[in-house]
Amino acid sequence: MDTKVRRQFRFSTKAWDRMRCSFCGGGLEEIADGVYCGTCSTHYPLAASGALDLRLARPRKVTCSFELGRELETSRIDFAPLQALPDSTLLQSLDGLPWHFTRELLSYLPRAATPDAIALDLGCGSGLHRNVFEKLGYDWVGLDYTEPQAPILGDAHALPFASESFDFIVSIAVLEHLQHPPVAMNEAWRVLKPGGSFVGTVAFLEPFHGNSYYHHTHLGTLNSLRGAGFEVTHVAPSTTWTVLDAQAEMALFPKMPRLLRKALLSPLQLAHRLWWTVGRLLGKTNDSVSVVCRTSGMFAFVARKPAVPS
Repeated sequence: MDTKVRRQFRFSTKAWDRMRCSFCGGGLEEIADGVYCGTCSTHYPLAASGALDLRLARPRKVTCSFELGRELETSRIDFAPLQALPDSTLLQSLDGLPWHFTRELLSYLPRAATPDAIALDLGCGSGLHRNVFEKLGYDWVGLDYTEPQAPILGDAHALPFASESFDFIVSIAVLEHLQHPPVAMNEAWRVLKPGGSFVGTVAFLEPFHGNSYYHHTHLGTLNSLRGAGFEVTHVAPSTTWTVLDAQAEMALFPKMPRLLRKALLSPLQLAHRLWWTVGRLLGKTNDSVSVVCRTSGMFAFVARKPAVPS
């Protein structure tokens, strides 16, 4: 079906078939100026940018369930910085690192297991990561809340897709901007296929920016993912984007030349490392991983939806 909507956005049939009403989950039909849900009589227009606007047209109530009285189990997570996997062919095929990615995190992105695999770029911005998805063999679907260049405008709290639609989800520097993280994590779990991977990053000791709500600690990141049902293999602090880097670049010295900013930070970073080294030598502390977690600007995470419900 070669419709106006799919001609304009180059949606594949796979992507179009998975789209649903963000309010009720009903099917969508194309109309002259957008799409329409006959189930709840909701019209989703084309945005001024030309994006298909599937954001909620009116408020919708949801319920989240939490289990109280149970401690967060952390023994299987060491909260150590990521080490690059040695057999990542993706690293060899890219020209430079995509924005917000590290070589280590890129090595954990899974290759498409089947020719018809499809992936969601949750908070895709202008589509900077599309090349990464396509090199991995996925049909790319990009969704953002406000970015005019995104092909789909949508809300992470009410994803406009059918359940178990995607083989893989990436969410880079998005979770801190969500008003209700548990709701968004439940939605990510819902639209991911059993056995699918969920990889991303979330801010920790970054300054307030872009209406950020909840900057997650390592425990908060683990708790948000586990609460939605994900199996979490890594919650990793960054050793290259520290609290000093984040505060200097985003708050203290914005737009300062990088080399000058690094020159200003170097003495403080050196003093920090020396202080903790002396502390370890004197037996005052031997917990180097927790030091990294305390000073990280963000955390990366690697998780999956169990193939068999637990």
